[in-house]
Amino acid sequence: MDLNLTKPICFFDLETTGTDVAKDRVVEISILKVYPNGNKESKTWLVNPEMPIPANVSAIHGITDDRVANEPTFKELSKEIYNMIKDSDLGGYNSNRFDIPLLAEEMLRADVDFDMKNRVSVDVQTIFHKMEQRTLTAAYKFYCDKNLEDAHSAEADTMATYEVLKAQVARYDELENDVKFLSAFTTRKQTADFAGFIIYDKEGDEAFSFGKHKGKKVEEVLEQEPGYFGWILNADFPLYTKKVLTAIKLRKLNNKLQ
Repeated sequence: MDLNLTKPICFFDLETTGTDVAKDRVVEISILKVYPNGNKESKTWLVNPEMPIPANVSAIHGITDDRVANEPTFKELSKEIYNMIKDSDLGGYNSNRFDIPLLAEEMLRADVDFDMKNRVSVDVQTIFHKMEQRTLTAAYKFYCDKNLEDAHSAEADTMATYEVLKAQVARYDELENDVKFLSAFTTRKQTADFAGFIIYDKEGDEAFSFGKHKGKKVEEVLEQEPGYFGWILNADFPLYTKKVLTAIKLRKLNNKLQ
C-alpha cells in the first residue's frame, strides 16, 4: 500500500559522533523523499563533523575520521539538505527525540532558520513501541518479513523505516493513513522545544520543565527575573531551545507595544 499524503514527507536518518543533541555532530545523513503521487527521490551524504569520531561510535556505524576527512561539512551541505526537506513533513525512527532535534541544531549552527511550524513529524519507533516493543531490526523482520542488512547505515535504516511505516499502517486498523494522525499518534509529549526544557501547561502556555522555575510560566519568569533569559542564552542549552525562548520574549515585548 502507499501512504496517503497531502504533501511530501522526508524519511531521514542520521549517523553521528554521539548521542548528545547539543554537542554531537552529523557524520552521515540519508533522506528518502516521498511525494503524494508516489514518486520518490533519495540522497545520502557523508559529512565531515569537524570533530573526532569516538572509536566506540565508529565501531557501531563504521564511519571513521579518515573516511570523512575530505567530505563537506554540514554547513557546506546545509542549503542543499534544507532545500530537499523545506516543503515536507518529516519521518524517522526515534526521530522526535533524537534525529529532528540534532538536525535542528546543525541547521541553526549553519545559520539556516529551521523550525517545525508548518510541518508535522511521524516517529515510526513510537508506533512500534506502542504496538510491539521492539528495535528497528526486529520491526523490519516483524512487519516486512525481511532481514535488515547493513543496519546502522543511514541509507539502509532510512529505507527500512519507510517500509515499516507503510506496513504498520496496513496492519493496524486503528492507524489512519494520514500523516497528521500519525504525527499525533507518535507525539509522546507536547513540548515547545525539541529537548523538552519548555513544555505546555494545562492552560496551553509555555512553562519551564526544569530547575528552580519548574512548572512556572515562561512569560512570568522572564518578567519577574529578567536575568534568567540571559543565563539560559549563555548556558549549555540546545540552540533550538534558545530560539524558542527568544521568540517567547519577543512575543511578550510585541504584546506590550500593541
